[in-house]
Amino acid sequence: MDTQFKTINEIMALLPELQEGAAGMQETLIANLIMLSEIPAPTFEEKDRIKLLLQRMLECGLQNVSTDEAGNGVGIIPGTDPARNILLVAHADSVYSGKADHTISVLADEIIGPGVADNSLGVAVLATLPNLLEALGIQLNSNLVLLGSTKGLGSGNLDGLKFFMDHNRLPFDAGICIEGAQLGRLSYTAVGMFRGSIDCRLPEELEWQRVGESSAIIALNDVINRILEIPVPRRPKTSIVLGAIRGGKSFNIMATQSSLRFEVRSEGSEIVQQIRVCIEDIVADIASKYNAEISFKIVSSREPGGIDIGHPLVKSCRQVMEHLDLKPRILPSMSEVSELIGRGLPAVTLGITEVSNLHDLDETIRIQPIYKGLAQLFAVLLAIDGGFCNEPE
Repeated sequence: MDTQFKTINEIMALLPELQEGAAGMQETLIANLIMLSEIPAPTFEEKDRIKLLLQRMLECGLQNVSTDEAGNGVGIIPGTDPARNILLVAHADSVYSGKADHTISVLADEIIGPGVADNSLGVAVLATLPNLLEALGIQLNSNLVLLGSTKGLGSGNLDGLKFFMDHNRLPFDAGICIEGAQLGRLSYTAVGMFRGSIDCRLPEELEWQRVGESSAIIALNDVINRILEIPVPRRPKTSIVLGAIRGGKSFNIMATQSSLRFEVRSEGSEIVQQIRVCIEDIVADIASKYNAEISFKIVSSREPGGIDIGHPLVKSCRQVMEHLDLKPRILPSMSEVSELIGRGLPAVTLGITEVSNLHDLDETIRIQPIYKGLAQLFAVLLAIDGGFCNEPE
């Protein structure tokens, strides 16, 4: 395939061929997806999945394959111009522990199992990409750096990607973050965010007279009520999401422990900081009121930022999606793309296929839309490689 393009419309004309070529690699892609999905990879325990990813890269003939001190898996598909580099990232961790049944079911047009969309499919695309590009006859000018990143979710706080970017010496022209869900996703901005945990502990023994009027659940309930009273502005767009609450043991046993997991999001960094200070004050006040140990910990955080909707990279992505009859789902992100754009690298997140039951044990992806998602990825890569995504100097 000739990859020397004079206009981006020449890339658009190749989309049917790219989609057909992707479908021709179905067997390899699904095999990689199943093998990767059936290896548990909770955050901080991605080693075995990364090992398989690197093994598949080596079997594809890549020679520049390695891991780093953060456990990231890295492979490089050489381009014809050693000075140019494109970063392709997929986080390797999932939300499921090793205790979950990771058996995958493959049906006529669906694949079902924990984490197949988030993000085994993204990692499988990395593992299959050398085969896909070879089958399509695509030789990029740029080196294509494939990164299976670790420690991405929850308290991992993108530490794997941060380590890679801190120690990497290659200059990148752009980055693409691959997520299994959802086809049509286009993220190029990040909201400010912090995820927090509040843990409440009361003395094991309280006076009998106080039972019923004082418990870890009641104390935490006061914390929640006070959090809900925090003024949340409409502009910049802000929200407080109370995600999970736990506490107590049984009907007739006073609860001595309780916990809350929550997330604060805002398009304004100052608002995030103000809410954080409010919650610190609330926790201190309630702890004093109930003579309890109440701790507030930040699990992960992000700074707001992004590239403009008029950036050539964003415009190219939208053009590709329109030619594929995809309606762009433009959403801010708190995942890998937030770290890349925070470092000044033009980057987007793209979804690969249609998904249902996301983050359930029966998470389901559809097979046929994958090929449209891959054609989208190839076209954006070709647009970046051809210089169509560079900002005017």
